[in-house]
Amino acid sequence: MSIFRAIVLGIVQGLTEFLPVSSSGHLQLVPWLFDWNDFEGNDELANAFDVALHLGTLIGAVAYFWGDIWRYLKAGVGSLHAANRVDGLSTDARVGWLLIVATIPAGITGVLLEEVLASDDKIWLTAAALAVFGIVLAVADRLPGERDVDSFRLKDALAIGIGQALALQPGVSRSGITITVARVLKFDRVHAARLSFLMSLPIIAGAGVFKYLDIGGLDGVPSDMKGAFAAGMIASAITGFLAVWGLIKLLAKVTFDGFALYRVVAAIGIFAVLFAR
Repeated sequence: MSIFRAIVLGIVQGLTEFLPVSSSGHLQLVPWLFDWNDFEGNDELANAFDVALHLGTLIGAVAYFWGDIWRYLKAGVGSLHAANRVDGLSTDARVGWLLIVATIPAGITGVLLEEVLASDDKIWLTAAALAVFGIVLAVADRLPGERDVDSFRLKDALAIGIGQALALQPGVSRSGITITVARVLKFDRVHAARLSFLMSLPIIAGAGVFKYLDIGGLDGVPSDMKGAFAAGMIASAITGFLAVWGLIKLLAKVTFDGFALYRVVAAIGIFAVLFAR
């Protein structure tokens, strides 16, 4: 793998992990469109590169949300020493614990079905998911909503968590489906995105650890690819940070219609390429 290709895929991962357009779908589509076969069927090496890219996006998102992470972590850990409080959990402790609860459905589904859902021979299904769930996002975004992160409750965590499990299918988009469910639950646009990004952190970290253990670490990465892996990780970290920062700024002014339109147009283009080949 060249450093150029690694950087391209790192940028794709960093941007699309948080923009509601499907990172797994784009990481599947870009090599397919350009006929890149850098790993030549070596699934362990491909998974190792995937771990590196997701580590990058995790670093970028943690850097952006560090203040929130520390606040929720401190409140959550503190709540373990105050289990008998009459007034119950503080708002920060409740939100912190519920962000973890929301990852459980996707975690269980990922362990059981990830290899089946992520099969590389379903480009048409990725395209269909891009279009269908893009339209669903646009419809949900038209619903009224004034709730913020502090109003996050158990039923919200479970509903959004179940939605997040659907994103194991490339093309659905983890951020897209979680934002969609949050908008249906009447969270406003900006807070729906913040919830989506915050609950992505444990799922990205958990998926990375699971894949890392599954492949037995990164010791098997050839020495001539380590530079490319590092470049891809750095690119995904920088673009991941910028994607979170930019989208939260943007959503104070615009809707998700542009992303939905992009998804539909991309799906049409993919089907056109499929029919032409």
